[in-house]
Parts: sequence; structure tokens; C-alpha cells
Amino acid sequence: MSETHSPKDIWQNRLEQNILTLKKCQEEKNVQSCLKCTQVLECSTRKAYVKSVYESMNKGQGGEFEF
Repeated sequence: MSETHSPKDIWQNRLEQNILTLKKCQEEKNVQSCLKCTQVLECSTRKAYVKSVYESMNKGQGGEFEF
């Protein structure tokens, strides 16, 4: 029996993977926050994480942040 994934599962799984990658990077650099890292503005790991957070919120539907 094959398992199907809803878009919600896809976005959530991507977010969870990016969280693990981000935490591993922070551990390797011995920082508890990306903001304490000297590469914060250029970091592709952090950019991927932020993108996956946004995509998990809107399930890939696009649009802009609204505050």
C-alpha cells in the first residue's frame, strides 16, 4: 500500500528537515542563535529555513508576509 502525502505534509516535512539542518549548523558553530553568527546575512541554511517557515504557513500558495 502506498502512502500519499498532502501538500501540508510536504511543507511540514520540509520545515522539520530545515530545522534539523539549522540546529546542526548552530551546534557546529557553537551558537544558540543565527543572530550571533557572523554569516547571518549571507547564510543559505538560514535562508532555506526562513523560506520553509513561510511556505509551511501558506502551504506554498505564495503571497507576502502580512503583519
